[in-house]
Amino acid sequence: MADQQARTGGDKRPTEIPAIRWEEPPEGPVLVLLDQTRLPAEEVELVCTDASALVEAIRSLAVRGAPLLGIAGAYGVALAAARNFDVPEAARALEGARPTAVNLSVGVRRAESAYQAVLARTGDPTAAAVAALAAARALHQEDAEASARMAAHGLTLLDELLPAGGHRILTHCNTGSLVSGGEGTAFAVALAAHRAGRLRRLWVDETRPLLQGARLTAYEAARSGMPYTLLTDNAAGSLFAAGEVDAVLIGADRIAADGSVANKVGSYPLAVLARYHHVPFIVVAPVTTIDPDTPDGASIEVEQRPGFEVTEIVAPQVAAAGAAGGIPVAPLGTQAYNPAFDVTPPELVTAIVTEEGAVSPVTAESLAGLCARSRRTADPTPGSDIYR
Repeated sequence: MADQQARTGGDKRPTEIPAIRWEEPPEGPVLVLLDQTRLPAEEVELVCTDASALVEAIRSLAVRGAPLLGIAGAYGVALAAARNFDVPEAARALEGARPTAVNLSVGVRRAESAYQAVLARTGDPTAAAVAALAAARALHQEDAEASARMAAHGLTLLDELLPAGGHRILTHCNTGSLVSGGEGTAFAVALAAHRAGRLRRLWVDETRPLLQGARLTAYEAARSGMPYTLLTDNAAGSLFAAGEVDAVLIGADRIAADGSVANKVGSYPLAVLARYHHVPFIVVAPVTTIDPDTPDGASIEVEQRPGFEVTEIVAPQVAAAGAAGGIPVAPLGTQAYNPAFDVTPPELVTAIVTEEGAVSPVTAESLAGLCARSRRTADPTPGSDIYR
């Protein structure tokens, strides 16, 4: 069950608006989400009292973005445990809510593993629920720390590739504090450049058809005082041709073992443009987004979304409800191809930046080495495997 409550934004910065939080009111624990389908017009919180409500919030994009989906998935398992629902059933429903985003299953499995380990040892479901919540909170904190490290590594890489400074960065979709326990992935790098006085311009793709760039990235950039300009997705080519882009920074929803990157649809064309114009194409994502069990890009399941998102102009909160009802922009009965993601092959990726550092060139061997180093330094919940 989910309820919505509105609140005013005031003068808060994006990092002061929690995209997700756990609360324990007298009537029982809940998970509170900032409903991203209502931004930028309204800041409305969605209160989930069970895992099924969270599943719907994930499917409707009220909560979205790879790192945040992992955090949400972990909290969803903890919520099911705390409210005495069937934990394995809730976990499988959460995992299936968005199949392309590997972080979601990582978070779900981490909290579920913590729950099952304590349950097997003690037979006490209450203690097991406490363990699941502790795992979710630990993942939340780790993501915040990873965000800061990615920003630092990304800025160092930018300065190495572009020593003249005055970076003009093109980004796609939304990768800021709205998708993270911290300040984000690719957006966090641009924000670090801004704070260091080295960001000349942030070019923001609107990101059709649901406009995550226009609604969310522009929202975060404005609140952070960053110099930014919004453009239609198909205007990016003219920017490259004019020499106005120094680097492309995007996030990722899944990175295959060979370095293929699944990200919001429209990312692959940017990689092709960047290669033609000799512009660095950089992916910023936590190590948990690397999926060694997915061998290559062809093995990544790409989510297909409803056609009406393309054939109609629909307010995001209406589209999130999963039903048509907007202004038609195509003849009645028009079929639409509407993949949520596309896949960029590793040979088009200049570097992948993670909290453990940057990998370039991007190869299966370099990614495997990165994951191995990360496993050696990580301290996951006992009995869990956060890299599966």
